Amino acid sequence: MNNVILLRFGELYLKGKNRGYFEKTLISNIKHSLKTLPCMVEKSNGRYFITHYDEMQEIQLIDKLTKVFGLVSLSRAVEIPSDIDEIINYVSNLNINSKTFRVSVNRADKNFPIKSNDFEKQLGSIILKKNKDLKVDLKNFETEVMVDIRENGNTYISTDKISCAGGMPLSTAGKGLLLLSGGIDSPVAGYMIARRGLSLSAVHFYSFPYTSEQAKQKVITLANKLTDYVGHITLYMCKFTHIQEEIHKHCAPEYMITIMRRFMMKIAAKLCKQYNLKAIITGENLGQVASQTVESMTVTNFAQTEFPIFRPLIGFDKQDITSIAEKIGTLETSILPYEDCCTVFLPKNPIIKPKLDKVVYEENKLNIDSLIDEALKQIEILEI
Repeated sequence: MNNVILLRFGELYLKGKNRGYFEKTLISNIKHSLKTLPCMVEKSNGRYFITHYDEMQEIQLIDKLTKVFGLVSLSRAVEIPSDIDEIINYVSNLNINSKTFRVSVNRADKNFPIKSNDFEKQLGSIILKKNKDLKVDLKNFETEVMVDIRENGNTYISTDKISCAGGMPLSTAGKGLLLLSGGIDSPVAGYMIARRGLSLSAVHFYSFPYTSEQAKQKVITLANKLTDYVGHITLYMCKFTHIQEEIHKHCAPEYMITIMRRFMMKIAAKLCKQYNLKAIITGENLGQVASQTVESMTVTNFAQTEFPIFRPLIGFDKQDITSIAEKIGTLETSILPYEDCCTVFLPKNPIIKPKLDKVVYEENKLNIDSLIDEALKQIEILEI
């Protein structure tokens, strides 16, 4: 009898002829996630397992596995020979600490002599004899005894199913650039789009000395927390001070936020082109602030047209976003009271329905190309 961790894939199975590519990428991601923990990733007849691991490190293994995009669930299981007596003996010694249960048998090995339904009833009766207070409930069960009889001659028995991150394997959708602020939204946006298979780089705009070193470090910490899910982030730290000063000096104050966002998009597009990134990702949420109206986002979109802009949080409620931030471990850092560049030179009455021609008119009061080139030359690159 061996202890193993049984892995279950999700949307992977919908990819038809490309399944091999998605599966290979997922396994590579799993191995990368577990690289500091001695173990083996093994495949047997369409099932993947973690084997040969130190049981003292099982909690660490499970924690890392639950953060691998593409895995939908896992179970701690035992591997025993597909022998009727062996299976009955193991199941008869199970102690189930719940009020209701069911037995589920998957007979992948069609040579096994007992059909699934019949074996479920037989094993259920055995469990009930030992656990007198238990009741069978096929729909609203608290515990499920899962018996997976495989073609390799082994059976895998488990009583827990732990949810994982789901989604698509990281990097199967290419790589994008996240506009990472110090707030709650943008780290969640990065997580959500990475869950669809997009690897991440990130750019942060800061305005020292108007913003502090603590604000800068806050963003580095957020990037570090995201690497629990995305493995690695190249973080571009872009000094935005001079651009903001020039906007404040030369442009109508009500257009400051809109013009600032357009500069961010122009710089992001330059970085995408230079580093072969395929999309820009933001944490914008419809109607949340003045720069996130339909009109504002439309004007922002036209700052560059070469790369798509993904807004994975566009229809989320703030509570939804906050809940995800708490789940992925970024909320505590995001709510630290260190300002970011979006709080510098804020106008009293920002325009909420800007028109493109008026924005361009104000924007053209600036030497746009020179300001962007200056910002790009000063970028600090951090590998997180």
